[in-house]
Amino acid sequence: MGRNLRTGGRLRPVDLAREHGLSTQAVRNYEADGILPAAERGPHGYRTYTPLHAQALRAFLALVPGHGHATAAAIMESVNRSAIEEALRLIDESHAQLLEDRRTLQVVTAALRDLEPVPQERGGTFVGPLSRKLGVRPATLRTWERAGLLQPERDPRTGYRVYSAADVRDAKLTHQLRRGGYRLERIAPLIEQVRSAGGVVPLESTLRDWHSRLSARGRALLSGAAALDAYLSDATTDTIETMTLPRN
Repeated sequence: MGRNLRTGGRLRPVDLAREHGLSTQAVRNYEADGILPAAERGPHGYRTYTPLHAQALRAFLALVPGHGHATAAAIMESVNRSAIEEALRLIDESHAQLLEDRRTLQVVTAALRDLEPVPQERGGTFVGPLSRKLGVRPATLRTWERAGLLQPERDPRTGYRVYSAADVRDAKLTHQLRRGGYRLERIAPLIEQVRSAGGVVPLESTLRDWHSRLSARGRALLSGAAALDAYLSDATTDTIETMTLPRN
């Protein structure tokens, strides 16, 4: 944005800080990080801010809930050095990540919905029958075991792997998610959640909370976009006004 700052009013660091419950040092840090445009200095070296700085701070704080602090800071820093395309790319990446997270939630919800309850029965399943049931090779089950997705016990007499009903459930869930294109390292946390919750049913509240958080993030992205657009409009207007001022 350069040095074209709106001069409709002069603000102190404390004026910007009080509006958002921040410290004056936080405001100075935001300026040093490029989140706010560079402030002019008075005769005694004190920073002088303008309504445009206040708008920039509002935009940044509105961006944080949807994008996170680091990305929001990068967006504002890009905008303030007139790298608008870079800022838009960062915004697009956050929206793309939200979409990917929504798709993940849909796949996980569908996978859990299709799982049968773990039967309360004794005994277990050996690697051969389980691999045939899922349509995978025994080596695949061993790969999932090494990744921590399955935890079969060993038959004390033969040393063969014995898969409990919970292991079969985890294998089915892993298989469904793998068919959905998810890597083992992304599946592992979900399997651990299923185990910690004691099954699939207790995870329903977790999925609802996950959905609510994604919806809140989507709304936050909209709010951040509106605040950033307002800042860009004010900054553009200020630049035009500055450029058209009569010269002495």
